[in-house]
Amino acid sequence: MAGDADFDLAEFHAEAVRTPSHEDVSEMRELLLETLRDTGLEPEVDELGNVLATRGGRTDGDGTHIVLNTHMDTVAPHVPYERDGDVVRGRGACDAKGPLAALLAAFLRVEPTAGRVTLAITYDEETLMTGAAGLQERLEADGFIVGEPTDLDVCIAARGQCEGTVTIRGEGGHAAKVPAERNAVYGLASVLEALRAYDDAAGPGADEVLGEPKLTATMLEGGEAPNRVPEECQVTFDRRSVPPETADSFREDLEAFLEAEDRVPDDLEVVVDLIRPDTPFPKAFVTDKDDQLVRTLQDASGGTVRPFGAATEAGFFAAEAPTVVFGPGVLEDDEGGVAHSEREYVRLSDVQAAADALEETLVELVG
Repeated sequence: MAGDADFDLAEFHAEAVRTPSHEDVSEMRELLLETLRDTGLEPEVDELGNVLATRGGRTDGDGTHIVLNTHMDTVAPHVPYERDGDVVRGRGACDAKGPLAALLAAFLRVEPTAGRVTLAITYDEETLMTGAAGLQERLEADGFIVGEPTDLDVCIAARGQCEGTVTIRGEGGHAAKVPAERNAVYGLASVLEALRAYDDAAGPGADEVLGEPKLTATMLEGGEAPNRVPEECQVTFDRRSVPPETADSFREDLEAFLEAEDRVPDDLEVVVDLIRPDTPFPKAFVTDKDDQLVRTLQDASGGTVRPFGAATEAGFFAAEAPTVVFGPGVLEDDEGGVAHSEREYVRLSDVQAAADALEETLVELVG
């Protein structure tokens, strides 16, 4: 039967960090597939490019099903692997090849007798998240553990995220001729003030666990010449949402808010669009802190139960079953950002501790 006798967590993590996966994940996918095959398993690659493998299972269909998920892709640019004692540096060290190594180790250690465990590794978490959205449609489970750098805390919630634009349309023409009330550039002031006021006036309010949503203007675009008024200007925004808000509901609500009386001059047209509306956005989620999955993993890890500080694939799965985010490493430390930074690192002792906590949790839940 498959086991982890031939699996070296540190060696796998080192090879994973050495393998660039910010543009093309094919080498990283092959490393993962080869590692699983070497233990006697027969993993599959689905039509989207996710890697899946399952251990255990009962012929009567009963028993608990736990899914272990994280991603194999990283942000650019690649940062070379370095090791200094317990500390490993390099791109993906903590986001998310450290969590991947921990999940993989725990997956290979357990021999489920009262259920099954599925390892489900996505390929595009840092970009489109189509892999996770596809898994949501095909995986049914009793609980999901999503690997991200949480400092071994058990994260039960995360805000959703989407990006979009507010386009202000008016009259284009000679700077000496276009009236101010038809000038889209002047309309920017009204739109920016409305964006600043949105959550106090019309947003969903604070969530008990996640706190306040956040709407941030991030880019301005408009105009081609200093003596010509442009037909339109555009504000780009980033939205961090809390339940029950979705990307689509937010777009509709914001557009209605901007179109309300007196917020934007009547002579200007305002349109709200989502960026990449045909691809999924990470969804806000909150899992009950008293759920068995939460309590079991907290007991095993000793970590704090809290929200996660970044957008994650977990929101796709939380609609199906209790979901937590957990893993070694940190998003930031006292010196600043860690994940996605040039100084990205993780402690191997934390990767091992995460693997141990995950193994203990799986043994408790699936035998």
